[in-house]
Amino acid sequence: MHKVLPIFISLIFTVIVLQACQEVSDQVVVTEQKVVTKPLNPNGDSELALLMRKMFADVERIKEQVQNGEAVTVKVDHKKILSAHATEPAKAASPEFKTWGTAYLKGIETLINSSPENAEFAYTSLISSCMNCHQAFCPGPIVRIKKLTLPK
Repeated sequence: MHKVLPIFISLIFTVIVLQACQEVSDQVVVTEQKVVTKPLNPNGDSELALLMRKMFADVERIKEQVQNGEAVTVKVDHKKILSAHATEPAKAASPEFKTWGTAYLKGIETLINSSPENAEFAYTSLISSCMNCHQAFCPGPIVRIKKLTLPK
């Protein structure tokens, strides 16, 4: 009898817990399902990060123009790279960042003004400028930037 009593008590306890869980689960009703997308940066995205994503999309489009021998057009205000609020404002305010940003803007200008024969070289130089700056300041996007390179 001493061996049966603990088993009996355990069984009764399990039945009570299962019954309680069943009652709780019967009370939970799902009324609506939503798909929630998480931001890339859970702490929020800076103005510079958002601008860089727009610039990336613009340069993807420019890559196609260069590959097709078309005139290069720019749809995003890339000049804001020098004034957009950054995640780390001190880095973006540094003379080094300003130098890289200015070099990038000159690269865009060179690409816009280049002849079709020189567009691939100007484009490749522009992407190199992106890579070099990101190696110095923010290496995370380098994998993505590599996708902008022209096929060899």
